[in-house]
Amino acid sequence: MAAIYEDDAATFGRTDDVTRAIEEFKYALDDDPDSAELQNGLADLYFRSGHVQQAESTAEALLKSDPNNIEANKLLGRIDLRALGEEDSGTTQAASSEAVSKAIAQFEKIVQLEPRNVEDRMVLGQLYTVNHQADKAEAEFKSAQTIEPDSEDVVLNLARVYADSGNVQGAIKVLEAVPVDSRTPKMEFALGAAYEQLKDSKDAIAAYQRATDMDPDDLRSLDALAQALLSNDQLDEALKEFKTLAADDPEQPEPLIRISDIERKQGKYQDALTVIRKARTLDPTNLEAGFDEGMLLDILGQFDASVQAYQSMVDLLTHANGAYTDSEKNNRSIFLERQAGVLVEQNKIDQAVADYQKMIDLGGDSALRGYQGEVDAYQQDHELDKALDITRKAVAADPKNRDLKLMMAGELADQGQADQGVAMAQAELTGKPTDITVLEALAQIDIRLKHWKDAEDTLAKAEPLAAKKEDKTYLLFLHGELADREKHLDQSEQFFREALVLDPNNAMSLNYLGYMMADRGVQLPDALQLIKKAVSIEPWNGAYLDSLGWVYYKMGQYDLSEDNLRSAVERDQTDPTVHMHMGDLYDKTGRIRLAAAQWQLSLAEFAKSVPADIEPGDVARVQKMLESARVKLAKEDSELGQPKPPE
Repeated sequence: MAAIYEDDAATFGRTDDVTRAIEEFKYALDDDPDSAELQNGLADLYFRSGHVQQAESTAEALLKSDPNNIEANKLLGRIDLRALGEEDSGTTQAASSEAVSKAIAQFEKIVQLEPRNVEDRMVLGQLYTVNHQADKAEAEFKSAQTIEPDSEDVVLNLARVYADSGNVQGAIKVLEAVPVDSRTPKMEFALGAAYEQLKDSKDAIAAYQRATDMDPDDLRSLDALAQALLSNDQLDEALKEFKTLAADDPEQPEPLIRISDIERKQGKYQDALTVIRKARTLDPTNLEAGFDEGMLLDILGQFDASVQAYQSMVDLLTHANGAYTDSEKNNRSIFLERQAGVLVEQNKIDQAVADYQKMIDLGGDSALRGYQGEVDAYQQDHELDKALDITRKAVAADPKNRDLKLMMAGELADQGQADQGVAMAQAELTGKPTDITVLEALAQIDIRLKHWKDAEDTLAKAEPLAAKKEDKTYLLFLHGELADREKHLDQSEQFFREALVLDPNNAMSLNYLGYMMADRGVQLPDALQLIKKAVSIEPWNGAYLDSLGWVYYKMGQYDLSEDNLRSAVERDQTDPTVHMHMGDLYDKTGRIRLAAAQWQLSLAEFAKSVPADIEPGDVARVQKMLESARVKLAKEDSELGQPKPPE
């Protein structure tokens, strides 16, 4: 009768059937009080019907007469697991630890009674994992694996134990021990993730591909495959997978954001803009999509629209009370910085400085970048006094900030106060490994001052302190710059190539090496590829666009040269080198009057530049070319009977 009422309760969900079933169990126990089967049945019914306390007391009473009753032990184990699952955030750490320990003790007993039960060993292993007992968890999962070698749960949990403890190779070994034909999609996904941790993109892609082949409908594996392909610069293959993701879930903006990212890297800027705008339509608050739209508009030279796009995101991140979380401060400063950068490209310095000031008001790292942005903006506008004043203001606001002091030291050195600048930087040396930042700054100052021996000595001191890849890369860049300035060109090229071995996507090194070769007129195809890669990384960078225009000029591809030099001039209106190159192009293509105008602008900007940014040979060359152009123009005008243009 108890069984009938229990079935009815399960079928129809009637609570009175549960009550009748419990009563029937009790009637049966009156006739056979020692029946373990009846007691287990009643305890189990109590548990399943939510009478946990009665279930626990019934099971414990049963274990007093028979401690090895497996059903009663398992029921107590289920009760312990349920208690763990019901714990809320208000539970103290001590109480939570006690509950886990209690569950572990119960399942240790269960495993002792049924040593070949894989499910129980899995639960015990997971409890050990929660309790940070990795060695015991590993032992349980290994025992379970000897019973069921290819069990998905066993393999995945054992691999997770290794991965969580930092032994990623161990996790891979466990997963690869399962024959390929026996692996499940989840195993392959876990294997791909492990390979990604080791930055082994080739094997990660292969594992994700196998997971996707086995379960084409699993969007998580498809997304992981697409991301891995993108990280490995397999752009066409990644684009195909992201388009599949976008088609499968057209309401999600994330695949569209990745598609736009790929098309931008492929130089398809207008296509990328169209896609990112579709993503923004789906989620106007998506920060990444908003950032990408502003960036693409900047790349396309639509500066006003770019500023508006960034401003819309700044507005989204603006609170009337001026109170921001750290995350909000960081996001807000990112958009302000990019917006200010576009304003600088338009030579709207005052508006850019206003944005940088908003960054300074946020404090922390945002303030440091804001001060640096103001200095760079004033430098580009050749307002050198204002640039120096900003560094003084920054140091006064935060006199213990080493980065601000180094910024001021560099500005002092650039503006004729070399001894004071060097002394200020040297005062920040502490004899600790953190001196690497100071030594890098000092080396840069020495290079700009043409103190070659001092720069070499400083770089030698910095090298033993360079533990991080970015520091090693930057020191190689500085070595390359120093060797170039000393006219040791082969040595310089070697330093830059070593930097690119460490970081193949280092845009500064790519551009410097490519421009250096282009300027010498050597290895032009190689120079073109280096510069094109730098531009693909930072397509808004006017200096890189100038380099690209210059290498096309050297290769005799004047239309491509003009396109890129025009873009460079639009972004770097105060850069004398850009105007010089533009003048050379106009001269080469027979437009002497336009060439003369550009050379005149070049000389005007050279006159306002700090000495460190001027190559005397360039100034002399531009003067000579301008004088020659004026003679030609005067002759042409005389022949045509037109007045001579003003000087």
